[in-house]
Amino acid sequence: MNNNEEFNTERVDDIPVLLAILERMGIQKLLDKHFITHGNWQGISLGWLAVVWLSYILSQADHRLSHVQSWVENRLETLSICTGTAIRALDLSDDRLQAVLRYLSDSEVWQKFEQELGANLLEVYDLKAERVRLDSTSASSYCGVNEQGLFQYGYSKDHRPDLAQVKVMLATIDPLGMPVATEIVAGNKADDPLYCPAITRVRATLKKTGLLYVGDSKMGAIQTRGFIQEKGDYYLVPLSATQIPESVLKYLDEREQKGQELTAVYRDLDEGLPTKIAEAFEIEVNQTIEVEGKEITWKEPIFPRIAISL
Repeated sequence: MNNNEEFNTERVDDIPVLLAILERMGIQKLLDKHFITHGNWQGISLGWLAVVWLSYILSQADHRLSHVQSWVENRLETLSICTGTAIRALDLSDDRLQAVLRYLSDSEVWQKFEQELGANLLEVYDLKAERVRLDSTSASSYCGVNEQGLFQYGYSKDHRPDLAQVKVMLATIDPLGMPVATEIVAGNKADDPLYCPAITRVRATLKKTGLLYVGDSKMGAIQTRGFIQEKGDYYLVPLSATQIPESVLKYLDEREQKGQELTAVYRDLDEGLPTKIAEAFEIEVNQTIEVEGKEITWKEPIFPRIAISL
């Protein structure tokens, strides 16, 4: 036995599992395909750098740049073996991570990457997309406002109008919750105009129609509903009084006063047996709008009253 033999001990934790999942998703290959780095770029590729960085974020639940290099330095052997490439601690320095963020901030290139990644995930995990949920949210920060930046003063859902915020629109496959399209805009932007671009990107990724798009009342704008209908898709949204024709509201008031008989709604649940899940009544409203220079007309079903069975 050689008493002078040295041993190096590293914490493996969940790193191999995370890297294997990220590799199966194809993130490294797609990043290197779409984001072309400068000719003077040295060390591991942008794709591998991003994958190692993501494994750090997921493993440590920490998004700060300043701790990544030291974390990598203590796991060089593990990371190099799992990725199949020689990794140095300097490859994940603060400067290099900031360079990655600059490359990924190219919105046009990101959309192409996101589209191909989404299609790849559907194929890898054999997902059958039928419903898509869309919603926007905002995140506040003490960073202040930059006229050219994303953080701006706007309507605050957190009741903090004194803080700058950024807004995020997210489209996910239901019920899995897998993101299909993500849009980050300035915090002072309105929500309504964000839905159609997100739906366009979902269609480009999933390459199918007949989907049900589910959203809140902000998705209920008539132009958004027409945009969804025009391509043969469906929508489910709660409509406010301003989004329903006045003639329909008057008709509903009359029906409310007379009393409206409800129809039972059944669905196959446990063991395929029909189970009553709600009682409702439905009316149809003729809608006509212009979408991309073309006039479209459709019959829109409205459910003024629904009683859910628990």
